[in-house]
Amino acid sequence: MNVHKNAKLTPAGRALLVQRVVEERRQRAAVAAAFGVSLRTVGKWVGRWQREGSRGLLDRSSRPRRSPHQVPARVVRQIQRLRWRRRTSPEIARALGLPVATVGLVLRRLGLNRLRALELRPVTVRYERAQAGELLHVDTKRLARIVRVGHRIHGDRKRWGATRRVGWDYLHVAIDDATRVAYTELLPAEDGARTADFLQRAAEWFAGLGVRIERVMTDNAFAYRSHAYQAVLQTLGAHHLRTRPYTPRTNGKAERFIQTCLREWADRRAYRTSAVRAAALPGFLQQYNVERPHTALRQRPPLARLVELSEQRP
Repeated sequence: MNVHKNAKLTPAGRALLVQRVVEERRQRAAVAAAFGVSLRTVGKWVGRWQREGSRGLLDRSSRPRRSPHQVPARVVRQIQRLRWRRRTSPEIARALGLPVATVGLVLRRLGLNRLRALELRPVTVRYERAQAGELLHVDTKRLARIVRVGHRIHGDRKRWGATRRVGWDYLHVAIDDATRVAYTELLPAEDGARTADFLQRAAEWFAGLGVRIERVMTDNAFAYRSHAYQAVLQTLGAHHLRTRPYTPRTNGKAERFIQTCLREWADRRAYRTSAVRAAALPGFLQQYNVERPHTALRQRPPLARLVELSEQRP
């Protein structure tokens, strides 16, 4: 319910007004003066309460009972049908003999006032594996190294001049599809050797939790197609799944976890150096896995979901 900003009475105030008149038997004129309303207003709310009870004290729609000039439902359906054929507002107006303004009002009410709203988008197929380890999502994110607090924090681009060639750190992430339990490392590169070593350490870390990796999903970066990476996959006995080109949503759980890392760790506060930022990563990961509620897990942390699935195994 949206009460008008200048309204003197809310439903609670109307109930109190009725109480003063009906139960306490005060004079209506005195009640009107106390509430700062007219005598007619007091009579209106008392009358509604007598006819409808407490429901009569609620706000009513200001829509008229009859709208004789409203566009008929049959015409609305015709406008909608022509719009789905990607006809413009003037074309629809000419075809149906209506003013362009009328067609525009109907299209806005239908949410079809922009042709872009009619563009067909690929359907996102959401999935979740039944057991931990069935699928591990792996990805990387490049982060600029920090040598001092930048202009995004202090707001002065001229304070120290431009910072050039400071290099990059690379956040490597691995997240389990079924439980959202995650493992991360901050490494100086994302070549084949380092991504392979990261996968090996991630698999060992998950093994410590009783999880065996069966499948690994990555994009088509060269590092994930390297001989070193394929050798680790073969050692683990894991099948390699690669996303289709230009479809990062296929590996969406890793993409989403990276956004969480940026929001709740990398960009959470102003780090003075890259080393300080790196030192904060283990604490964030611990909090994410053990304490942080996850919306996809019914507000439970990932490790709680892992324990639940472990107990369900036959």
